[in-house]
Amino acid sequence: MKAFLILEDGTVFEGESIGAAREAVSEIVFNTSMTGYLEVLTDPSYSGQAVAMTYPLIGNYGITPDMESERPWPDGYIVRELSRMPSNFRCEGTIQDFLEKYGIPGIAGIDTRALTKILREKGTMNGMITTDAAYRLDEALPKIRAYATGDEVAKVTCREVSVLKGKGKRVALLDLGAKKNIARSLNERGCEVTVYPAHTKAEEILAGDPDGIMLSNGPGDPKACGGIIGEIRKLSGSGVPIFAICLGHQLMALAHGADTYKMKYGHRGGNHPVKDTETGRVYISSQNHGYVVDAGKMDPSVAVPSFVNVNDGTNEGLRYVGKPIYTVQFHPEACPGPKDSGSLFDRFINMMGGEC
Repeated sequence: MKAFLILEDGTVFEGESIGAAREAVSEIVFNTSMTGYLEVLTDPSYSGQAVAMTYPLIGNYGITPDMESERPWPDGYIVRELSRMPSNFRCEGTIQDFLEKYGIPGIAGIDTRALTKILREKGTMNGMITTDAAYRLDEALPKIRAYATGDEVAKVTCREVSVLKGKGKRVALLDLGAKKNIARSLNERGCEVTVYPAHTKAEEILAGDPDGIMLSNGPGDPKACGGIIGEIRKLSGSGVPIFAICLGHQLMALAHGADTYKMKYGHRGGNHPVKDTETGRVYISSQNHGYVVDAGKMDPSVAVPSFVNVNDGTNEGLRYVGKPIYTVQFHPEACPGPKDSGSLFDRFINMMGGEC
């Protein structure tokens, strides 16, 4: 079946329908990872977006147990070529069946390089995936341009408190759209991790007497999380050590009077170099974000940059002055380096008074 990708600027790509045969309007973004497509699909931070993979062949090792959540989250999936005969001893199915199961539409067979160049030159834009060959641009474009993401954090967060048992430090993880490997990385270091829904009150979290608090990654515009920002402000004044990743990093900055802005096309992939401002060491990081903290508007008496993006100079981390709070924009639980920045979890353990 034919499928069409219509961008809000009027560009149309024609390809083959994959996944669910239904229409979807979403924000179109691209990811430059060469592997890890399953981790991309199951990263809750992609809620509200359709993802175009720049690597030309996707699905060759099928669906494996390497999922970052219980289900895929993108509104749509865009690839150059989809492998329909995966080969892997751990393979449990195909991407085609996976997308169909969860009702996610997609398109294959388009020039993803050309699509990515458009998004890089003009910036992230909305688009529609449709199988309707009789579509009319004059009807589709107003609908596409009117699309806006909603409360994506509320969609992806857990519904109840859960505990990952451990014999070490007790960590409260605020699930803003957390990837499983965040809790796993802490648990592997002996921590007992209690996972809380995103809108949990600070008083409830602190009542559990945690040794440390973890703020996770998540989707959407950080400024749309007003209520959560207020609770994070309370947590930051508690004196409990806090480590935050991605959206958590942005929300902590907003809670301290900084600002965030939307990037032209964001950072999404496993090959982004970040520089430690203290040591000068460069790490290869995994990233997935379309918003960034405006470090220039952060009071240096409140927080100072700890990491900077080598490619474009944007902020990648903050160290808070006089508080046991450390935040990063990238994903230290991911494995692009493969474990370049995993030591940040060790630093968090040390902040809590533990040893690694």
